[in-house]
Amino acid sequence: AEWGLLPVTAEEALDADAGGQHRRYMVHGTSHHLGIDVHDCAQARREMYYDGLLEPGMVFTIEPGLYFQIDDLTVPVEYRGIGVRIEDDILMTEDGPVNLSAGIPRTADEVEAWIARVQRA
Repeated sequence: AEWGLLPVTAEEALDADAGGQHRRYMVHGTSHHLGIDVHDCAQARREMYYDGLLEPGMVFTIEPGLYFQIDDLTVPVEYRGIGVRIEDDILMTEDGPVNLSAGIPRTADEVEAWIARVQRA
């Protein structure tokens, strides 16, 4: 929205009843259970997600992403063909959610510094 790519406000873009404009650039869901037999399988039923209850011990991904198609003329040329997804893994505890991936680098500078350290090792 801040880049001026959406033809509507951010709130309208996220409204499924208004057409879900965000789907143009975010082609996947934002979350799923994490563990054995929970990702992209027959056991991942609607009642486990939309209608399910969060319980201590459950772990979920939170993974927003943007994907700009190479031929999408609504996107500035410099962004076409780029995709990025940031994933956090969240453990639900009795005291609330704990971000298991909080210590992972986030910014481009942090990621580049981490890669440089790993390559030197």
